[in-house]
Amino acid sequence: MKILVDTHIYLWMLSCPDKLSETRRYELESPLNEVFLSAMSIAELMIKHSIGKIDIKFDPIEMAQKIGIEILSFSGTEAMVLGELPLHHKDPFDRMLIAQSMINSFALMSDDSKFLQYDCKII
Repeated sequence: MKILVDTHIYLWMLSCPDKLSETRRYELESPLNEVFLSAMSIAELMIKHSIGKIDIKFDPIEMAQKIGIEILSFSGTEAMVLGELPLHHKDPFDRMLIAQSMINSFALMSDDSKFLQYDCKII
């Protein structure tokens, strides 16, 4: 299975893996699965860092590679889906992740309950 992790899941993987359920840890560590971090999550982290909302003292790309996560680019095709998504969720970064998971048929790992309102597999 291909899994796209939400930004907070990525941060939990790095700093507080105990916040991840046993099931989620199993899915993330299973050699049968491929785990991806969206370029949009990196953008979200860097924007929040630049405005002082969070303090990022590491290179998100380097850390993703170090723990075996692939970076998923955001395409124009995925961007086009944003115009069709219902407005159940107004956070633009989360909407981009939802669009990516739908277009690529990836499972999306998130604790955000609003994601359940979309036509994508949530872990």
